Amino acid sequence: MRVLDIDLDFFLAGCCPLADKGRRPELFGHEPWESGRVRRFLEGNCGLSKDRPIPGRIFETHDSALELWRDMLEAKRLTVPFDVTHIDAHSDLGIGYPGPGYVLNGVLPIRYDKRADAEKYRRLNELDEANYLLFALAFRWISSLENVRNPSSLPDIPKEILVPGKADAIQLSSFTAALSLGINGKEPVIPFNVYEDYNGFKAEEKYDFMSVAISPRYSPKEADVLLPVFEEYMTLV
Repeated sequence: MRVLDIDLDFFLAGCCPLADKGRRPELFGHEPWESGRVRRFLEGNCGLSKDRPIPGRIFETHDSALELWRDMLEAKRLTVPFDVTHIDAHSDLGIGYPGPGYVLNGVLPIRYDKRADAEKYRRLNELDEANYLLFALAFRWISSLENVRNPSSLPDIPKEILVPGKADAIQLSSFTAALSLGINGKEPVIPFNVYEDYNGFKAEEKYDFMSVAISPRYSPKEADVLLPVFEEYMTLV
């Protein structure tokens, strides 16, 4: 199955610096795309159609995707592992604090079918919107990952999660995880494709599900005007 995972901050003139909690970034330099341009991207690059909307949901912070995917798995509307196309100005793979260390050393040693406890990781202040995709990889939910980036995106993919010598494959590992190889085996190798120029991206197959994160600390409030545009292509669940 294929999941389209969108962040509003992709559709801005430039990447916003992280705003303080409870605040939104300034509009200047971060103006949202014109709605027609968004529709052309969703239809031409992502293969969506207003005549054939797909199930989807809009939420505030991007880490809510984990609960959404869990809900869809429990409802048997999604099966693992699934392919993810991540349309976002950021990789959300854990660069910066809290970084990938907790996932690699604290999550991977856990029996793989017992790892998916997002609420626990939030209580420990280890899970947030900047690393939720790394947790999804550790849960073994994702079979392949694409990151379609904003032209002004900064490098933010942790090298320690990549297969050594390769930029197009992820395999999570750590010394502590190696101690549990008898239980978990090696972590899967995940094909990973990064599009620094979104014009080079075109979905090869149709998506089964989509989501949109507002990410208020990364997008000015003026960008919220685009949310109804995304709703044209989804049936809300």
